[in-house]
Amino acid sequence: MEYTFQATGHKNVLSKHKTTFEITTDDTLTLKGDCIIGLNSSVTLNDFPQQLKDKIRRDDTKIELILETPNATDRIFGYGSSKLSLDHPSDMVCRKSTFTCSRTLMINADKAAIDLDNDLINDLSNSTWLKVTIKVDD
Repeated sequence: MEYTFQATGHKNVLSKHKTTFEITTDDTLTLKGDCIIGLNSSVTLNDFPQQLKDKIRRDDTKIELILETPNATDRIFGYGSSKLSLDHPSDMVCRKSTFTCSRTLMINADKAAIDLDNDLINDLSNSTWLKVTIKVDD
């Protein structure tokens, strides 16, 4: 199963966080938000199709998240969890840890904000578009 949505970058995208990265529907970003890489998301976790939510809420589901900008692509791999509620109204967080809350999209991710492709982050800090694709096994 595959699900795609859009977000945008922002001049304050720093991508310095060592354990997470976040995509949000918010339209503003301060320099304190060093995990946020995408803003103005076209969807929230609540908008995900039920079939996708059901798959992400399984402990054995491997998730691939593909981030694309005009000049770069990066792939992040992580896992779903039966502990995920997937119901935050604005934020989606991918975590290297196993911590879960209403904002968590995936756990045990192999990358955080600081690990993302430099060309991707350069694009995002220039406020370009961000295409986000979530892939889970059928």
